[in-house]
Amino acid sequence: MINNILKGIQAYTGALALISKLKLWKYFLVPIIISVITAAVIALSAYGLSDNIGNFIARIWPWDFGKDTFTWISTFIGAIVVISIGLILYKHIIMALSAPFMSPVSEKIESYLTGVERHNHRKTSFNEQLWRGIRINIRNLAKELLITIPLLLLKFIPVVNIFSTILLIMLQAYYAGFGNMDYTLERHFNYRDSVKFIRKNRGIAIGNGLVFILFLIIPFIGVILVLPMSVTAATIKTVELLQKDNLLNNTKPVV
Repeated sequence: MINNILKGIQAYTGALALISKLKLWKYFLVPIIISVITAAVIALSAYGLSDNIGNFIARIWPWDFGKDTFTWISTFIGAIVVISIGLILYKHIIMALSAPFMSPVSEKIESYLTGVERHNHRKTSFNEQLWRGIRINIRNLAKELLITIPLLLLKFIPVVNIFSTILLIMLQAYYAGFGNMDYTLERHFNYRDSVKFIRKNRGIAIGNGLVFILFLIIPFIGVILVLPMSVTAATIKTVELLQKDNLLNNTKPVV
């Protein structure tokens, strides 16, 4: 698992150069706009809601002594809750809406890596790609929230909250990598087989997603580069895995 996580991370090293070499930046324009707008809306909402959630939690402390301290802690926890849920919503929104734009990028990268110009794979339209992106991300959103909420509750328990934070980051990373890998898998697998493939290679997904999350820490630049870099890195590793398992059905090599 750890080895695969590292492989998922290492794939980012050649991502920027490959984007420039294949002249892919134009394909990222709309997804970048979606990313910036979504991030701005969620950030503003998080700023306004953290205090409200903190004050709501603070009401459970009935005594006057320690009230200020408990309120501060509650506000901090409220901020973590809002940021965690905000990140979940952010990544699933941009991944779902960017699917029709990321699929052509993934295909061009696959052509370059495999030396195959014309692919013998599932043909999907813009609407079909959008619908698959929405379907997968709604599924992942529901599953992620179902696991995230109990993990957030564990933050009230000293020491245990350290482990819950690690698990929370790993969970966020897995589903981020999941979405990035599916841009390639949608050409080769149906919905169920794509899910099985990513479960089998969850370490790669986590590695890709960890860097995805780290990008979001970088002010402004992060939300601009996160999709181009993470999708390119995910495509590189996903194509490699497909080739390793002899699962690519490509024809007509590039002359």
